[in-house]
Amino acid sequence: MLNQFITDPMVLRAAQAAGAAILALMVAYLARRADINMQREAIVSLVRGISQIVIVGLLLTIVLGRARWLSAFVLLAMTLAGAAIAARRTKQIPGILQVTMRSIVLGAGLVIGIMVGLEVIDRSPATLIPVGSMIIANAMNTTALALDRFRAEVEAHTGQIEAGLALGAASTVVVAPYLKAAVQAGMIPSVNNLRSLGIVWIPGVMAGMVLAGTDPIEAAIYQFVVVAMLFATAGTTALLCTLFVRSHAFSAAEQLTLRMKA
Repeated sequence: MLNQFITDPMVLRAAQAAGAAILALMVAYLARRADINMQREAIVSLVRGISQIVIVGLLLTIVLGRARWLSAFVLLAMTLAGAAIAARRTKQIPGILQVTMRSIVLGAGLVIGIMVGLEVIDRSPATLIPVGSMIIANAMNTTALALDRFRAEVEAHTGQIEAGLALGAASTVVVAPYLKAAVQAGMIPSVNNLRSLGIVWIPGVMAGMVLAGTDPIEAAIYQFVVVAMLFATAGTTALLCTLFVRSHAFSAAEQLTLRMKA
């Protein structure tokens, strides 16, 4: 309907963005009516989201077609931002920013490095930055989910953990079931995405390639490659972050330092 009244492409995109934002705010308002207060977070997230994506669009117009090494700086900046965002969700864990930083850098960096080395991902900024950003974002979300689940599990089982430590069990043994639960929780979105690929959803990469004129079979195979990379990223990152966070939940004297909030 909007394209019937607006002919300028940029104005049309702005109007479409406004419509989507209004719909999101309506959902936040309905949630507020149900005593779920998310209006402020929704407004802040929407403003940040549109601002950040426009800035990235401007940045890409500068980077595309220039030296390939610039892609590394863009992806590094995304990694730092992702680590900070993931850390905010689990601020109760001591040294959490260090955990998220190492997890995302190693988890996403390993997958990107291997895929670039095998030439699955093209080194050109036009390909490396968008695909790399998806991998980094997936690592960020996996880290946040896994660490939040770990925190909740430890807080809910503080008594059992301290009893095990008092009986002489090693912290690695006592906390093992909760680390396993954290890894499984962090992997849920990636597992579901892989299982539902092509049945429940046709992701944006495939849709964009088909719209650009690529053969649908070729687009489908490349979309699988992307989703498989995201799955590998999630698994690697979940294992790394739970490995790193274990040492931050206990002191050098094997005492539990992660406590339930008062």
